Amino acid sequence: MQYQSQAVAKPYFIAALGLFFGQIIFGLIMGYQYVAGDFLFPAIPFNVARMVHTNLLIVWLLFAFMGAAYYLVPEESETELFSPRLALAMFWVFLIAGALTILGYLMVPYAALAEMTGNNLLPTMGREFLEQPLITKVGIVVVALAFLFNISMTVLKGRKTSITLVLLLGLWGLAVFFLFSFYNPSNLVLDKYFWWWVVHLWVEGVWELILGAILAFVLIKVTGVDREVIEKWLYVIIAMTLITGILGTGHHYYWIGAPEYWQWLGSVFSAMEPIPFFMMTVFAFNMVNKRRRDHPNKAATLWALGTAVMAFLGAGVWGFLHTLAPVNYYTHGTQITAAHGHLAFFGAYAMISLTIISYAMPILRGRVANSPAAQRWEIAGFWLMVTSMLAITLFLTGAGILQVWLQRYSDTPLPFMVVAEKVALFYWMREVAGFTFLAGLISYLASFFVVGQEAWEHKPAAAGAYAK
Repeated sequence: MQYQSQAVAKPYFIAALGLFFGQIIFGLIMGYQYVAGDFLFPAIPFNVARMVHTNLLIVWLLFAFMGAAYYLVPEESETELFSPRLALAMFWVFLIAGALTILGYLMVPYAALAEMTGNNLLPTMGREFLEQPLITKVGIVVVALAFLFNISMTVLKGRKTSITLVLLLGLWGLAVFFLFSFYNPSNLVLDKYFWWWVVHLWVEGVWELILGAILAFVLIKVTGVDREVIEKWLYVIIAMTLITGILGTGHHYYWIGAPEYWQWLGSVFSAMEPIPFFMMTVFAFNMVNKRRRDHPNKAATLWALGTAVMAFLGAGVWGFLHTLAPVNYYTHGTQITAAHGHLAFFGAYAMISLTIISYAMPILRGRVANSPAAQRWEIAGFWLMVTSMLAITLFLTGAGILQVWLQRYSDTPLPFMVVAEKVALFYWMREVAGFTFLAGLISYLASFFVVGQEAWEHKPAAAGAYAK
């Protein structure tokens, strides 16, 4: 059955998609600035566009994760959300704080913004992904604590499942590790050492638990495979994720002044990080092959399978390409890193967010699945975004390989800007692929407005069958 309080997920999903659209727009601006550096200067210089692009990524994913939790936890716990009013209040707090922060980046010089927002009281600004002003970081903590209180109380008063326990572990881990963003030591080695406790232990640690829990939930719904089978897979995957992800943090410590043993620890355990992603791919396809029902939401099933494959390619294969210390010595900070980052973030976290939105939004709008016409638009968006992101990754990989050869490995290394000019063709192709990605996202968004002649209405009997 469906629960009335699940409706609070809807504004979170809508905000996530809107911010996702904004992130892609700023990505296209940055992509063009790679080949025309004075584009929109001085209104939006590259450093500001990059800051907005990456901050929008983090914020829209957090909105999606919170929406996913608000949707699946009541259903898994078989009880209404502890406080829907608190969830909606925190939605507006987070949205307004996020919007004001982005406007601050765009309208105020960063140094002035730091002075205005009390950075002198507790310096936390100036680090990649963690550029948010102190007041915004405090707001994020308040929103996260209210969210976790709401979700945890819902789980405590209802049924406990493996999915909700794994999801809670991931969400609490996300909040705990974010606290290291308030620690900004003056020693650069210490700064980088603990900076990765936020960034790495988010994306290669606790976020993977959130990914696994959401994927397991969607697969149970669309395949009808026994919960016990899916939960066993989930436990094995998260165990491998935590073992490899935590010690794999060492692959960021190679060249920052940390002890040499991190080269071995980082190389060995980060080389094992593709294993849980490969297991996730096998798991997803196995569950779909063993399905006991033919769910009408074909698009959500496709997104679930695509998430497993693209996460394995982006976080697994492209991560492994440059994770070993002898290779990373040459590739660190090149476009190869950018290629891995784009495919990993999209494949693992953007796609699982689009998966749960694809599954949940039709139900929140009163039907089991969107009409066939709407799903055709959504599936077209899926293929456009996936193929475009693969193209972006390949173009950035090509640029990175040339960059390594011309700038770092050659006996006569060339200056950075000379190399940037020589690889400009790859940047132009990346920009074209970026516009194709935008077309795919527009197609995905358009699917929500296409009704078609046949919309599966959310009849009580059918709803109960698909909600169990």
